[in-house]
Amino acid sequence: MKRVSFQISIGASVERVWEVLWGDDYYQRWFSVFMEGSYAETDWNEGSKVLFLTPEGEGMVSTIKIKKPYKHMVFQHLGTVSKGEEDLDNEWAGAIESYTLESNGGTKLTVEVDTIEKYREYFEKVWPVAMERIKELAEKEVVE
Repeated sequence: MKRVSFQISIGASVERVWEVLWGDDYYQRWFSVFMEGSYAETDWNEGSKVLFLTPEGEGMVSTIKIKKPYKHMVFQHLGTVSKGEEDLDNEWAGAIESYTLESNGGTKLTVEVDTIEKYREYFEKVWPVAMERIKELAEKEVVE
């Protein structure tokens, strides 16, 4: 497993960036850069289960390992979901996905993602697009 890291400076408060990352009005709007229509099923509470799914119901099963509002969110991936079945015995088990927000007159967002080699190049292309989308949404004043 390899960890890849991405950073972006955003001209918005940490509260606003947090809202864009995890709020119902925004999450799908930035996460869809990975696959149109992708979504998460969770209550966003520490210790809760998360299903990150495509419109076809394929994806990842995870848990929220750490949640410090406006500062830090860490997911631990437990495995994959395919055809409605969870597979917890695969190469994604134990992978970490971490979001850190730092106030600096705006917000510095750092995302660190564990990935298997097969997806490293894909993440290195798509995560910067997702970061730009988060920035764009956070710097806008209103929900469209």
